[in-house]
Amino acid sequence: MTELGPDAVEAWLRGHPHFLAERPKLYTVLTPPKRLHGEAMADHMAAMIAAERAKMSALEVELARMLAQGRAQDGFSDRVARAVLALMRTRDAVDAVSHELPALLGIDSCTLAAEAPARRGVLPLPAGSVLRLIGAGREAVVRAAPLETALLHAEQAPLIARDALARVPGPVPMLIALGAREAAALPESHAAPQLAFLGRAVAAALAR
Repeated sequence: MTELGPDAVEAWLRGHPHFLAERPKLYTVLTPPKRLHGEAMADHMAAMIAAERAKMSALEVELARMLAQGRAQDGFSDRVARAVLALMRTRDAVDAVSHELPALLGIDSCTLAAEAPARRGVLPLPAGSVLRLIGAGREAVVRAAPLETALLHAEQAPLIARDALARVPGPVPMLIALGAREAAALPESHAAPQLAFLGRAVAAALAR
């Protein structure tokens, strides 16, 4: 990925003056020119911004490392990178997973499922399902012959020829399930690190 210089960024922003106003969450990753006074509220807001920036910085570092490695087949790393960037800017992580990520990842189905009562956009799973489906000591798995597709892909289940599951770290066991009609859309070789990273990015987006 080509890095833009400061002058190019400044010129682009001058040509798009409403860009930041339309994306207020970007302020959490920008360094302000100076901190506002010393009131408790300002200190509280500064701490919140610092925590959010630290979280985003960790994702950015991992994203850069993943792209530098470039190990996944057929551009899978690039597709995961685009998905992670979408998660970093979204205001609704659950909606982004189901509606934005399939196109960005080049797949047909993307769902969240958790061992918790059903809620909007998250499929309920029986207790112990995440461990059973992904396996002990694993963060992600690609399944060439997926089972229990109805449990994970709902109405898309009959179309799924290959799927991938990744843990979503959090207070309850959760996973993200990716489903594809074409096997080539989800490479089996070297995809686990990228999938695990995607799961962590989903967790960060849900926690915001």
